[in-house]
Amino acid sequence: MTTHFIPAIDNLHNVAFRQSLQHKMDTKTKPLGSLGRLEVLALQIGEILGSQDPVLSQPQMVVFAGDHGLTARGISAFPSDVSWQMVENFLAGGAAVSVLAKQNGIALTVVDCGVNHDFLAGLPAGATRPGLLVRKVPGAEQGTADSSAQTAMTSAQCEAAMTNGQGIVKGLPGNALLLGEMGIGNTSAASMLLSRLAGLDIAQCTGAGTGLDALAVVRKTDILREVLTFHAQAQAPLDALAAFGGFEIATMVGAVMQAASERRVIVVDGFIATSAVLVAHALEPLVLQRCVFAHRSGERGHEFMLQHLGVQALLDLGLRLGEGSGAALAWPLLQSACSILREMASFEAAGVSEKSEMVSVKP
Repeated sequence: MTTHFIPAIDNLHNVAFRQSLQHKMDTKTKPLGSLGRLEVLALQIGEILGSQDPVLSQPQMVVFAGDHGLTARGISAFPSDVSWQMVENFLAGGAAVSVLAKQNGIALTVVDCGVNHDFLAGLPAGATRPGLLVRKVPGAEQGTADSSAQTAMTSAQCEAAMTNGQGIVKGLPGNALLLGEMGIGNTSAASMLLSRLAGLDIAQCTGAGTGLDALAVVRKTDILREVLTFHAQAQAPLDALAAFGGFEIATMVGAVMQAASERRVIVVDGFIATSAVLVAHALEPLVLQRCVFAHRSGERGHEFMLQHLGVQALLDLGLRLGEGSGAALAWPLLQSACSILREMASFEAAGVSEKSEMVSVKP
């Protein structure tokens, strides 16, 4: 698959600027390094935004939604209709991510990337719904194909979905993108992407998803192993993405690439959102410089994804809901990190004595 549409992403690492950020943090009125990972987070955001006084503005939570043809094989505890029903719940403000986004002042947009439902049915031609973007790929309005019988997406469909993701980000204000998703069956797509791109056995990558029992997880794993074997030739990142599917994942990949090129802070939710970053990273490793990983999911494969990417998540709360809920929960930590770097006084400004040198006393 071609990659000509992937935007250029610059390397943020500037030694002099990094040293200036570090010096500013080190001279705050605190013992050196005493704010732990909050200091690391503050420096990362400062580098992304290119500022010693970083301000996060107009944060955008985007929930990417899509249906998966593989659900016909019984890989999920819930029917595929739950995808569109949950989109309606997001729009009505009743979902966890809706509540958390509202609590934290985060704008919420839901994107129909390929849900098997017409959310504009009964409305006049050209009408829209607040908080909803319809970005279905022409010819695949009902979601991906059954990946056990064919590729979930054609190469052209996969590229179209990624291009949609780029366009969505281009149209958003602010300097922070929070990733969310919804799609019955998408843990299977993410598990197969992890297995293929990280070279892990599918049994390591497969979990309970929406709540399968132990026997159902074994059956799910067997089906995913069958699909992986069927698409053994799909080794390159975009070939794997097209084979195993998820219009919501492909659209998210495009969004991540675009947000990285625009030097936005990207707050990555759990297993599914990280699978999109996994693909984006395989295409351009520099995207990781812009990514803050909100939490370690309770979904089995997420820890292996984080390990493969060499990153550590901020929170570990046993979450496995998806939707962007973990990203919204982590958001106040990003705000706090920026406030510390921007507003906390230095020893000199506060008139506080710094740590003295150790004085050796002879016996």
